[in-house]
Amino acid sequence: MTKQIPHWVDGAEFVGTSEQWADVTNPASGDVSGRVALASERDARYVIDSATAAGKAWAKTSLARRTQVIFAFRELLNARKEELAEIITAEHGKVHSDALGEISRGQEVVEFACGISHLLKGGHSESASTGVDVHSKRDPLGVVAVISPFNFPAMVPMWFFPIALAAGNAVVLKPSEKDPSAAIWMARLWKEAGLPDGVFNVLQGDKVAVDALLRSDDIDAVSFVGSTPIAQYVYEEASKTGKRVQALGGAKNHMVVLPDADLDLAADAAVNAGFGSAGERCMAISVLVAVEPIADDLVARIAERTRTLRIGDGAKKTDGAAEADMGPLVTKAHRDRVASFIDSGEQAGAKVIIDGRDVEAHGAADGFWLGPTLFDHVTPDMEIYREEIFGPVLSVVRAGSYDEAVELINANEYGNGTAIFTNDGGAARRFEADVQVGMIGINVPIPVPVAYYSFGGWKRSLFGDTHAHGVEGVHFFTRGKVVTSRWINPAARPVGGLELGFPQND
Repeated sequence: MTKQIPHWVDGAEFVGTSEQWADVTNPASGDVSGRVALASERDARYVIDSATAAGKAWAKTSLARRTQVIFAFRELLNARKEELAEIITAEHGKVHSDALGEISRGQEVVEFACGISHLLKGGHSESASTGVDVHSKRDPLGVVAVISPFNFPAMVPMWFFPIALAAGNAVVLKPSEKDPSAAIWMARLWKEAGLPDGVFNVLQGDKVAVDALLRSDDIDAVSFVGSTPIAQYVYEEASKTGKRVQALGGAKNHMVVLPDADLDLAADAAVNAGFGSAGERCMAISVLVAVEPIADDLVARIAERTRTLRIGDGAKKTDGAAEADMGPLVTKAHRDRVASFIDSGEQAGAKVIIDGRDVEAHGAADGFWLGPTLFDHVTPDMEIYREEIFGPVLSVVRAGSYDEAVELINANEYGNGTAIFTNDGGAARRFEADVQVGMIGINVPIPVPVAYYSFGGWKRSLFGDTHAHGVEGVHFFTRGKVVTSRWINPAARPVGGLELGFPQND
């Protein structure tokens, strides 16, 4: 029987009342593996009410107890991450090792949240004025919503909810309906870790669920990751009710390779960053800018490596067979969309060096297969350069100089991530200052920051003022208070007369 994937509320599964369901597929076979509940407005209200009620007690729970629960979750996740990786592979399609890598990066934020007590400390100033003390503190917001994309069903939620929970908030997670089971698995793990019922909830669904979260007066903040049009919509709708919003959008990440670079290192990085996770990540390198005269040599090296990639079912192998390097795309519709961009690039005159439409995958015939595609001689006017493809398509643009390469990056509407490959420290340092991008890699193709720094881009890659995790994440999920107190010493009170309390800066 096809499994049902429900909501999670009050520490238990909840089927909901909408009677609306969506199919969940295994991308490697095309088979329907489950049906996920699609929330009604009534279901959303029930989940939000549960979080609101539970959050009040959680906010008053001691910081010591909160961090104990976070640490227990960390230990359970370490022990059972193979289970979660198998779920991710089965519904998203990424290879097993890539799924484990996703969990590890999310786990970094869990570990960061275990030490949140240091970041919640306030300041104290004694005798700021005579007899007057001042101190600051950070309080939780209340109930926060996390709206997560399909491409990282474990890591992206873990960018947000560990910090939100450690800071004393209740959480409602709305995962993608394409791969919803990871969220339920993590909800069960929170219960096992000792988190009180109702503090972590999962609301499955589509736009109805999203809009209910954005418009509810009981949701105090929204964290979102997805495409730029939806990020802008989330930001505008949630802001109408006064919510805090961090909405991370799309990207068109460029990797610049200067003539002095180690071309083998650059070619390895281009294959990894362009085709890893089937290109379905906002930090993927989709444009490689080769600064002449190295383009011919570099393209040849990338093509040589790309042809060795094994495309197939990403499930963990138990029979000794070689693991695939790249799995299928998440849905048939998305596979067809990415393939249409390859058609567009070919028709526009870009040179197809490797054609992913001709892939011979090691997997079921009905899987959503598309192999890595390498284009050369791409120009900025082409659709494959302008649009975020979100698939295994790497476009090579040839530039005549460093300045031309930087101009390409800065002219782009996105400002998420970028990288430069060079052995010239001066050029690298100049690049850091010149590019208008939020995350920069120097000989690192995918510069996702470690958890104690913050993740986020510039321009149309971010709507809101606060990046994910790190200190900025702690500040997003808390709000500051400053308390000024004055205690009169009865022995010092003047006899008779009026005490007006004017500052005495003695």
